[in-house]
Amino acid sequence: MIVAVVGGSLQGVEVAYLAHKAGWNVRVVDKNSQAPAFGLCDSFLHVDVTAERDLSIVFDTVDLVIPALEDDDALNCLNQWSHSAGVPLAFDPDAYTISSSKLESNKLFTRMGIPVPLSWPDCSFPVLAKPSKSSGSKGLKCFHDVGSLKHHFSQSFPPQGWVLQEYLEGSLHSLEIMGISGSYRTLQVTDLFVDRDYDCKRVVAPTKLPAKLTVELERLGLQIANALNLHGIMDLEVLLHQGGLKILEIDARIPSQTPTAVYWSTGQNMVHMLADLFMDRFVQTCPGTGVVQAAVYEHICVSPDGLYVNGEHMMTQGGPLYRYKNFFGADEALTNYHSKKDQWVATLIISGKDRCSAFAKRDRVVDTILKRFSLKKVHDSMPAF
Repeated sequence: MIVAVVGGSLQGVEVAYLAHKAGWNVRVVDKNSQAPAFGLCDSFLHVDVTAERDLSIVFDTVDLVIPALEDDDALNCLNQWSHSAGVPLAFDPDAYTISSSKLESNKLFTRMGIPVPLSWPDCSFPVLAKPSKSSGSKGLKCFHDVGSLKHHFSQSFPPQGWVLQEYLEGSLHSLEIMGISGSYRTLQVTDLFVDRDYDCKRVVAPTKLPAKLTVELERLGLQIANALNLHGIMDLEVLLHQGGLKILEIDARIPSQTPTAVYWSTGQNMVHMLADLFMDRFVQTCPGTGVVQAAVYEHICVSPDGLYVNGEHMMTQGGPLYRYKNFFGADEALTNYHSKKDQWVATLIISGKDRCSAFAKRDRVVDTILKRFSLKKVHDSMPAF
């Protein structure tokens, strides 16, 4: 099995990593010759798919193409080529069109009566401003009063192409849903932890969400998947606030971070399942190890100033990442570490029989790194409030 992963950044790292876990040959295609996934593939093509005239050369001999980027022009090129070449593309353009716009997603939630944070001006401050055409925390800004809000968007207020919603405190959780109309399944719910910029720095599985709320989250996910007529995969991010779930966003594409945490907790490989879906091998059951263990998936940066725990976007700044086993005590790591570097980043992957033992192991890994590099401080970035 040869799979082409288009996009070598964060999503590409996720797909390449799990495709190798499935035992496949992985070809990464990216216009950035130093993309993070460069070190995680069997072959790399330095190509801009929007500029390439004959994509058949790029995808020669591949069995499946998985887009791992959020570039509309690139996705349109891939979709057109897939239809003409007859090579399956693991992508649902219709569902993606809605999920890639927070404005359109919120319209869908409103029509369905799904709980979401209140929109400004019908809410109190603080207020979060989110660009409609972005995912995760990219471009997110927080405002504490109407003066700062209007000053920031002084050229056009209320701002076009932005979602303004109340800031709510609570725990963050994620769920993936996969399938085709009439046959959907939910994967494992995970817990998310963010840094000061609300970028996800850590994923933990299994969730601490109470069983009743887990069932409710799964119900909401299936309801949204049916409304989208989803053909593929989507993830759903929610906030638990004062005992109730609030939907924050959906994304109908392969996510980063959570699939690897789920893989290490359950053995369920979402990339393998996605390939089965688009190659007509989809089954309703979720193959896995049959034993659920705990997994901690966390991003760190090591420098002479200390060890920093920050959001995933710092993992795009250091060039290609490589997989190491037993990395300072972690089960595995994706890292640009080199013994001669005084600054490097790593995604630590740590497992344990339960959350307590997994976090204890995580702490031992951090302590080992601190001692090895004579560091005195851990900087664990947290939201300002």
